[in-house]
This record gives sequence, C-alpha cells and structure tokens, in this order.
Amino acid sequence: MKKAALSLVLISSLFAGSAAADQRPITNPVVADDVWSYSLALQAATWGGPLVTMYAFREHVALGPSAKAAPNTLWRMENISTPALSKEAGYVTPNVNVIYGFGFMDLRQEPILIEAPDSEGRYYMVEILDMWTNAFAYIGGRSTGYKGGKFLLTGPGWKGTVPEGVERIYCPTPWVLVQPRVHIYRNGELDLAGAQKVLQAVTITSFAKFMGRPQIPAPNYDYIVPKAVDSALPVSVMEYKDPLQFWELLAAALKENPPPKEQVSALLPLFKPLGIEPGKHWDRTKLSPGVLEAMKKAASEIGALLSHLSIGTYFQGASIPPATIGKFGTDYRTRAIIARVGLTANKPSEAVYWMYTQDKQGAPLTGEKKYTMTFKEGIPFEKPGFWSITLYDAVNNYTIVNPIHRYMLGSDTPDLKKNSDGSFTLYIQNTSPGKDKESNWLPAPTGTFYLVPRSYPPKPNVVHLLSDVKAWPIPVVEQVQ
Repeated sequence: MKKAALSLVLISSLFAGSAAADQRPITNPVVADDVWSYSLALQAATWGGPLVTMYAFREHVALGPSAKAAPNTLWRMENISTPALSKEAGYVTPNVNVIYGFGFMDLRQEPILIEAPDSEGRYYMVEILDMWTNAFAYIGGRSTGYKGGKFLLTGPGWKGTVPEGVERIYCPTPWVLVQPRVHIYRNGELDLAGAQKVLQAVTITSFAKFMGRPQIPAPNYDYIVPKAVDSALPVSVMEYKDPLQFWELLAAALKENPPPKEQVSALLPLFKPLGIEPGKHWDRTKLSPGVLEAMKKAASEIGALLSHLSIGTYFQGASIPPATIGKFGTDYRTRAIIARVGLTANKPSEAVYWMYTQDKQGAPLTGEKKYTMTFKEGIPFEKPGFWSITLYDAVNNYTIVNPIHRYMLGSDTPDLKKNSDGSFTLYIQNTSPGKDKESNWLPAPTGTFYLVPRSYPPKPNVVHLLSDVKAWPIPVVEQVQ
C-alpha cells in the first residue's frame, strides 16, 4: 500500500495539472507518453543503479583526484569505520567489527594475483564483486578457510595458463572490486595491530610481475567524472548536480562492463526509447523534451526511492532480505535497494544481516525517543567469527559521533550484562541510560537512525531466517518512557 501511494505521489508530482494527476482516463497522448517514459526510466534506473554506484565508487577509491589506491592496488583502512573514516570511504552502512580494504581491479590487460595469508585462526575474508554488485567469489571465511593461498583473477575471455599452486577465479566483468574484511578482535580482546598485520598480508600482484615478465604499462583512464551534489554523502545516494548525468554514467559503465548476454537481449531493447543501447554513449540531444524530463525526474528520485522501499519480509519491525542477497540473478529490485543502503552485501553463506528502521509499533526510529531490545541469545555464528548490532545515521548511512565512541554491541563486547535468564537487554537512546546500564548502551543520534544486526559467518538457523522469519527468535525494538 505504501509503495503504491509513493508511486502515485511521484507520478502526480511529475505531471501535476495534467490528466495523469487525477482519476480520469488519460486522453492526451502526449501526457500518456510522458507517464510511460517516466515509468520506463524508473525501471531502467532501478536496473542500472547498482552499476552507476560501482562506477562512482571506483572513481572515489581508484581514479579520482583524492583516490585511495590506483587500479590493481589495495587501499587498507587503518581503523574501523568511525564517523570520520566512514565519510572518507564514502561507503554505506559499514561493518565496525572489522577493518576493510578496497581495491578495483582492471582485468582487461592481464589477470591479477591475490595472495592471502594464514591468519592463525583470526576471522577474515576477501569478498570479490563484479560491477553489478554480485559477490561471485570469496577468499577466506567459510569459503576457503583461514590458511591462505594464491588466487588468480581472470577477466572474461582470458585463455592463458594458470601457474601451478594457484587457484583460478573466473570474473564475469572486466572490472571487479576486491574487498577484504579482517576481524579486529581475537579471543575476546581488541587487537587492531594484529588485524592490520593480516590485512597487510593480503597482497595484489600483476600477472606479469608474478611470472617474472616485463610490467605492462597502465592504460590511460579516460572516463566521465561523476559530479555529486554532496561529496560527503555515500556514492550510492546517486544525486548528481545534473540529474541527467546518471544516464551518461550508466551508458559509459555499460560499455565497460556489459550485463549478462540474456539481459542484453531481453532488457536493453526495452530501454532503447530512453537512448540506452549496448556499447553506445547516451546522447541527450536525440531525445524529446518529454522523455528527457521523465528521465531527469526518475534519476533525481531513484536514490531516495530505493532508500525507502521495503525489502524482503517485514516481520516484527525488522526488514529481512530475501535469500538472493549478494548474488541477485534477476532480482533487480533487491539488488538496487541493497546497493543503495548496503553496498557490497555478502551472500548468506558468508554473512546474514537484517535491518530495523521502525519500532514495534511501526514508528520511525529517532533519537528523540528511547528504546530497548531484548535478545534471548546472541545471534548464532561459526567461530572464529562474530555477531553484532550496529547503529547508523539514517541521513548519511554512516556511523554516528557519540560520547563513548561506541558504534556496535555484540559478541565483541566483553562486559555486556545479561539478565537472570541469560537474555540481555540493549538500551538504544541519545543519552546515557544510567551508569548501571551503560555497558549495554548503544548511543543514538538526535535524529533518525537504523539498526543492522549481523552474523559472520552465520549458523544454519540464521541463514534460514531469509526464507523463514521464525527460524531464529529475532528481537523487537520497544519504545520506552
């Protein structure tokens, strides 16, 4: 009902004063064409939004004037995603039980070798994503364990020979994102230095260098530079000074990283009236003013729309994603929402998360109120992993500044107090709940926020939550006086 109402508001705002804004049949063919163009543009933006986000994230991390690491190298964050580091990374809804690495690999000229260490039992994993945000491969974690190894990332069409002792990973797009995560706790103790050591040991080497051959010169990267309205916000917001730049970025990204062949044949012909065609740049001069206005409207609204759409199953105030998360296939709606609010989400076999944006009564979470959450038990996970619940600012999707510098509670919280029955209650509010409860306090901002519980890697009953919301007893957010 909410989604239908929102769609009506969007269309009505675009065509206010026309027959489309009231209940009468549309009799003006020009208005009808505009309504249809807007609807089509909204679907095209939903389908292409994740690719645009990854294109912009690549510029932020690897190619822009303030790039962190050139293509085929790795940026290693020195600490968890504090509010300051969250903004520096431009990365939405970060996990604060780990330190991250980010690196965009260009596989068009040659493969890239990743060497992962033996972490001596510390949890880590390297997620590898295509430019459509599918997590298609992992190193470490549940997938390959913690003993390390050598892995060769090969782009589409590469026909070389893989060296002995190296495992090949087939990559579906010419560019991929390599994202290590290393747990900063070990045996219940904070050990940031140990985590940094493991992250430093995740190394990137060109295939030519690994084989003792002359280095291939880096290409000249000539690309459209995204011009965001607010560079302090995550790249997934997708708000550009010229809203129509969204379509230029989409067309450019499509040329670099085409979708699967079946989508080229089945979907792209549908978007041809918008000027979106395989291998071609987007030319606004060839489109009618009505189509351009509809595309401008869709592009300017898609980020906000995706951030408010429901995802998966809504149960007891929680939004639980479907099992397609991380490897989406043709579930374009889920892919788009996750790229907006949880970019680079993992497959359920490696991690499970869900989200709370409302309390038990359906009211938005805000620091103007006080809340509790009572867990019967910690979220089940496989050792040496962890579970946690993290709080984020709903405005910028980052962690929040707070007086005790606490961004999460969970298995890494050594002094979490339990109730007499073994359960534990969390206090979620802007001010201290009192010294006797501060060990279980998750500080909130003054404005709106959301909560994300996590399990890395999850036990089977937690994975089953994505298909059966009663597989594990999820807590509710209760407002208190």
